[in-house]
Formats: sequence, C-alpha cells, structure tokens
Amino acid sequence: MRTPLTLLLASVLALVPTVLPASAEKAPADLDALFVGAHPDDEAFSLSTLGQWNEDHDIRTGVVTVTRGEGGGNAVGPEEGPALGLLREAEERTAVAKAGVRDVFNLDDVDFYYTVSAPLTDQIWGGDTLGKVVRIVRQTRPEVLLTMDPAPSPGNHGNHQQAARLAVEAFYAAADPKAFPEQITREGLRPFAPARVLLGRARGTSQNGPDCASTFRPDNPAQNVYGVWSGRASQSQGRAWAAIERDAQRAYASQGWAVFPDVPSDPAQLGCDFFTQVDSRVPFPEPGTAAAAAPTAVLDGALVRASGAVPLGTLLDLRPSTFDVRPGTPFTVKVTATAPSREPLGRSAVALRVPEGWQVSGSGELDRLAPGRTGSAMFTVTPPQSSAPGDRARVAATLTTERGRGYTDRQVEVSPAVRGGQQLLPQVGQYEKWAAELNVPQLRSLVTPVLTLPSGGSRQLGVVVTNVSDTTQSGTVRLDLPAGFTADRAESSYSGLAAGASMTVPFTVDNSDASLKTSNEGGDYAYTITTTSSDGSSVSKPALELVPATSIPQAASAPAVDGVEGAGEYTSPSLDISRLWEGTACSSAADCSGTAKVTWHDDTLFLLVQVKDDVAGTRLPTSDCKRHWRTDSVEVTFDPRGTSENTSTTFKAAVLPVTAEGPPCFERDADNRQGPGEQTAPGMRVASKVSSGGYAVEMAIPMGILPGAVDPEHLGMNILVYDSDTQDKTGQTRIGWSTWGGVQGDPYRWGIATLPGYQPPAGRPTTPPDPVIPDTGLSSLDSPQSLEQAVRIHLPLAGGPAAKASQSGSVTSAVSGQNVVEVTLRAKAAGKAHLFVRDDQGTAGSRVVTVSRSGTTTVRVPLTRTTGAHPWVVAGWEASAGGTLASQTRVR
Repeated sequence: MRTPLTLLLASVLALVPTVLPASAEKAPADLDALFVGAHPDDEAFSLSTLGQWNEDHDIRTGVVTVTRGEGGGNAVGPEEGPALGLLREAEERTAVAKAGVRDVFNLDDVDFYYTVSAPLTDQIWGGDTLGKVVRIVRQTRPEVLLTMDPAPSPGNHGNHQQAARLAVEAFYAAADPKAFPEQITREGLRPFAPARVLLGRARGTSQNGPDCASTFRPDNPAQNVYGVWSGRASQSQGRAWAAIERDAQRAYASQGWAVFPDVPSDPAQLGCDFFTQVDSRVPFPEPGTAAAAAPTAVLDGALVRASGAVPLGTLLDLRPSTFDVRPGTPFTVKVTATAPSREPLGRSAVALRVPEGWQVSGSGELDRLAPGRTGSAMFTVTPPQSSAPGDRARVAATLTTERGRGYTDRQVEVSPAVRGGQQLLPQVGQYEKWAAELNVPQLRSLVTPVLTLPSGGSRQLGVVVTNVSDTTQSGTVRLDLPAGFTADRAESSYSGLAAGASMTVPFTVDNSDASLKTSNEGGDYAYTITTTSSDGSSVSKPALELVPATSIPQAASAPAVDGVEGAGEYTSPSLDISRLWEGTACSSAADCSGTAKVTWHDDTLFLLVQVKDDVAGTRLPTSDCKRHWRTDSVEVTFDPRGTSENTSTTFKAAVLPVTAEGPPCFERDADNRQGPGEQTAPGMRVASKVSSGGYAVEMAIPMGILPGAVDPEHLGMNILVYDSDTQDKTGQTRIGWSTWGGVQGDPYRWGIATLPGYQPPAGRPTTPPDPVIPDTGLSSLDSPQSLEQAVRIHLPLAGGPAAKASQSGSVTSAVSGQNVVEVTLRAKAAGKAHLFVRDDQGTAGSRVVTVSRSGTTTVRVPLTRTTGAHPWVVAGWEASAGGTLASQTRVR
C-alpha cells in the first residue's frame, strides 16, 4: 500500500511537530537518520560513517535494536537472560556514543538463539514488531533509514534478515495512513515518509583506500551502492574513523570483542562502509559521478544539498509499468516531480535515459512548478529484440529546473515470455514472496539458488517455470550439468502454461562421481537451466551443493561410554571433522583437527570424537555449562527426517570435555528444547579423556529423545568442534564435518547419514513436538538507561504507545533517608511503578511497586550502596490499561 504523492509531500515536508499523546509534554526527538538492527552490536560496523556524518554535518542518528541480545554468550560474567540484556544495552550505548549517537530504541523482543531463519524469527517475535518500528519512525521522523541484509544469504542471521525486512516495510507503512491507523487516530501521530532507505551492505568488489567508493563494482550493475571511507580522520579526535569505530566495537566485551586487534595504521589499507539503496522518494547522486562517491552521498537529496542540485524537499519518482520487461515489447515509464512546499522549481523538464539500443518516446516537459506543485511526464520504452534475458537494466531520469538538477532511477529486468529456475529453498522462497508482496522487485534474486544432495546420492530437482507474458505458453526445459552429475533426462517439455501462472518440471539428479569434493571443500557445482518459450529462451545459473554422507553401521553390542575406543566398538569409517568452518585457520593439525566415528545399537546412537588441541581454552564451571562456543567443545546435531527448515525441529547437543570441577558437562542449545543436558536430554550419557595434546569425547544419545522418528535413509547429521586457545571465554576457530558459514543454524547444509537395518519403534511420531524457545527478554521498564532516555526525549518505551493522561503515573519527589530513598508517586489510575535510584556510578537501589488506585503514594526504595553526589530517581510507569510513561526527579 502506497500513500498518494500529495500526502507523502505533506508528511515529508511538514514543519510543525508531530502531535504527541496527551501524556507527553514536548515534541518527540527529531532524528535525521535511523538504523534498524536486531541486536546490540549490529550497528557496530557502520559507526565510522555515523560518526563522520555527525561531526561534519550534525546528523543526528538513532538506533532501533529489536532485541537486547539475551540469547548471546557472555565473556565477562555469569549474566544471562534479562540480566545479560541489561549488560548488552549498556555496552551498546557506550559504543554508539563514540559516533555521537545518543538515542537507542530497544523494542523488547526476545533474542532466542542463533538461527538463519527469518520465518522462525517472525514467528517468535510476533506480529506487533512492525507496528513498533513504524511508531518510532512516525515519532522521530528520520529522513534516512539504514538497515541490514534482508536476504537469506548463507550464514546471514535470521534475526538480521527480519530486522531488515521490518525497516523496509516501515519505509512504506509509516507513510501510509491506512497502516496502523490507531497510531494516528488514538495517539495523535502523523504519517511520515522517510526520503531514502538503504541496506548496510553491498554485493560487489572494491579497492581499499580513499578511492574505495569510486572503485566499487556491484555484482548487479543496475544497483546504486554508496561508500563512505573509514580512513578519513576525525577533526576533533585526530584519528581515523576506522580506529574510533574499532574502539566502539571493543565496548562489546560480553561478546568477546574486547580483544579485537587494531585496524591498520596505513589509511590505504582501510576500506569503505557500503550502503545499497532500496528506494528513494527524493533525487539522489547519479552513479559514476563525484557526488556518488562523496561521504554525503547517502544524505544527498534528503538532508544535504549538493552543489547544483535541486532544493531539499524536492520529490522525484520514476515508475515503470512493469519490472519484468520483454524484448521488443513496449512498456511505460512515469516520472513525477514535486517542488518543495515553500520554494518553486520554476520551468522544469525531465529526460529519460535507457540502455543503448532501447527506444524512448514521449515528452518530458513539466511546465512551471510552483511551491508544492507536482508535474508528471509519461514515456514509452521498447527494449530491442536482442536484449539479453535475465539482465538487470537501469532506467533513469534527469530533472532540470531553474533551481538545480536532480536524478533518479529504477531497475527493470529483461525477461522472455517464460523464465525458468531451480526450485527454491523454503527460506529463499519465503523471501521472494515477501519481496513480491511488498512490491520491491529490486530486492529479488539476491541469493543464488542452491540445492544440496549427499555425496554419491541423488535427489528430486524441480525447475519452476513462470509465464510473464499475457498469452498461454509451451516450451522446453534443459539441464546442462557439470561433470560428475547426471539426470534422468536432459530435457523435458511443458505446455498449456497460462499467463501469470507457474508450474514445476521435475528431474532426478545423481552425483555419479562420488570422488568429487564436497562443496565445503570444492565449492558449489554450478550448472545451467535453459527454458524456451514462444519468443526466445531464458537462462539461469543455479548450483548444486554436495554435502558429506556416511553410513552408520549397527554395533554388535553397545559401546562402553568411557571416552576410549574399545576393540570392535566402532566399525564405521572415520569421519574427517577438520574442515575449517569459521574463524582463524588452524596453524597445524596439532593446533586443531579431529576425527569422529558413529555407530548405533538398539535405539541409541553412539559417537566417539577425537580432537587434537595443543592449547586448552577456559575451564568453565559446571554451573556455566552453556554457550559452548566460548571454549573448547564438541557439538553434534541431528535432523531426524533430514528436512528441517530451521533448528527448532532438530536435536543439538554440545559437550565441554572438561570443566573447572573436572568431569565433562553437556547441554542442548538452539534446537527443539534448550537447557542443561540432564534436563533436556534424559538418558544421554557423556564421557571424556583429556590429554596434553587434545581430548576425546564419547556420547550415547537415545534416539527417542530426538524430536521425531529417525528416517534411516535420510538422517541429517553434523559434528562440529569449537576451539579456544585463550582464557578469556572467546573462541578462535571452528572446524567440523559439513562446514559452511552459519552451518550450526542451517540444517539444510548438514551431512546425510543412513542407518542400514534400523527401524524406529512403531508409533514414534515423525512430526516434531512444538519447540521450547526462550521467551524472556528484558523489559525497558526494568532498564534505567531506557527510562532516562524516554525522559530526555519525551517518548514512551519500547516502541509502544504512551499511557493515556487519565492512566498516567509519575514520581514527584524523592528524599534521602538511612539506607533508603523515600519516593512520592502521583497516579491517576492503577498501575505499576518501576523505580531506580541512580547516580553517576549507576543504580544504587531499585524497587517495583504495584499501585492499586489513584492518588499519592510514598514508597521506600532500599539502597544497595551509598549514593554519590546529586542522585536522582527515574521511574517507569506501566498503566493497567496499557501504555508507558517515564519520569524523573532529583533526590533531596
């Protein structure tokens, strides 16, 4: 849903403050830019840019953090859950302050565990998160939105994907009065249309040094990518912004970032922060120009007026009638320009630019554009019959006025009548559906389609053909596979494909050469799909990924779980688990390498993992047997049916071979049920043997505790090793059997095991039980830093609504006593007060009080220490009818 352009103009250019809820007293924070991320530290690699903008152009940037990262590790203490969230929020506020950022908006959604699934993230966060982001955009009015990568690229955290999608959705929804209308009708907010939205990443190549922005070459040449060099020196600090950013990153000590090395001292070795534009309502720098390579390129047209450019407040929009354009078939392009509300553009015209050989007809005259006036021009564009299918092209418009020039463009994709492509993974298919429904086709096809098959095995492969023409189509689909792969047929036909419809053409593909390296060693195996139709053919280039495979033999008797391989206990082949997965490569086999053997007996899996490790990591206490990636550990993963979209339907257990008390411990993490092993994996047994050169871990896992009956022909399995050579609760290297970035959260890329002769007990369900997922995040009402910010900028907490005036409550005075502070509350209705006594050193006392009726109440807040000079009380009010309010008073 899009707002009419006249409303967008009014909302973008409105000079009066947004109307506040009745309980607020002043105008909300007026931001220039807003970064939307999922966790504290997600903004950490853009702080060089935010700092430059703040110092050079007084750009005020805020940060939305959907969660406080309670599901992450902790390298500095025992805190977890909400206590860890409080710690990580403090780290974030310290870090971003180094770039001049003061406003951090925590949305209080739960950080459950690492996943690469945006669908699972959306399910856990729930449907109100977008409304919270939209509310903050409407309250703070940022002209520029920055966010992360919304695509399910290999290893991309599902929380990051979902945060990015929320930001892009909010770019449109915040401007639409029909989206979250209660924010307008009940809360007094106004629709607001940000000027530009960009992703804080880019796909392409560049050179380091001051020319990194101008030398960037995007993989998609029609994309607009802007770079800000991190090697520029801060005028106030006299150091490169990359070095300041690194200092900020080290503030995230709980995540092990305190040990990050210095950045190179040679500016020529420092690169750019890159931003890929998704959409813009205003003119922006033309690709290839000096303005496009300037540090202000992302701000131009929205917050900064470049030399010779049209005045700020000018809107410029280009809309092709279709994204999929066909060779030889005309399509229309509408260009619309709107003058600022208080400044004329005078006589104006637009000129359309298209790739060489494309034909354009139509007039670009817009007449005179008075303040607030809109002019439009319509063009007809015809790609040549020789246009290469699948290519992205840029259709651009240049606006010429008496007050300056402006530029805008859009991508289109050349497509014949029918295009064909390899069936998509569930996550990728869901992403493509999201892009289509939001009408952002420029974000389509960012992920190369891949399908896995076991080494030496086979799989069904579907080619999805889609008719983008307006007539029924017939044709053929041909596979051209790489050496070592065969299909049941090279070509298949389709017919009767209606306009706008899709169908799947099935093939069976085999890995006929089992000696080929699996893809984690030899790379993906690209191949070609050629789809013909009435007006030509389309070509797509997906890939096959070989994952390691093994056969797990039945043991004659159950192995003794003692950390030692007894005679005849394991007759299976030795699996190599020494492949680098993430982190620093092992310096030698003695540094980190390993092998594993697996067998089964009765209804139990047995594993023996031998690891070479010449330097031991931190010995954690048994009570801290969690977040196993902080020290030496072995993780085993099983996907019972080999079909899981995410790890919530899998079994993942990790063993620490040694603890501070001596014996090993084990736990489950990021799977169907997390927690201490004894509670979450009843019947599982572990043992270890530790030596000066490494350790062995042996385990017995009853298959009955896996989330579903095992498919003996297709059990997903992986064995992963985490290696730490330090005593600071940080890991340096990860190795394993089937290894890709983020593979611990991606069961699709785990290896495949068969269990000849095994049959699960009759009646064991094949459908996994509902996952038990952490659901406790820190509430902003329990964060004094969030409360103090809410007081300072006069906004409610966590992206939620403000308490109504008739439901409000606040602190009116505070008096110091003997080891207590007496706080006076005035409430207009029932509610709950979260009280914190604060000073320059932090919190000296706190208390939560339920207020049952209106009136004045005195509350005694006990102190945990003596307060310093000039203490104060900050309070969060939680109204019984919903909504929040923050207040503050000095302690007398």
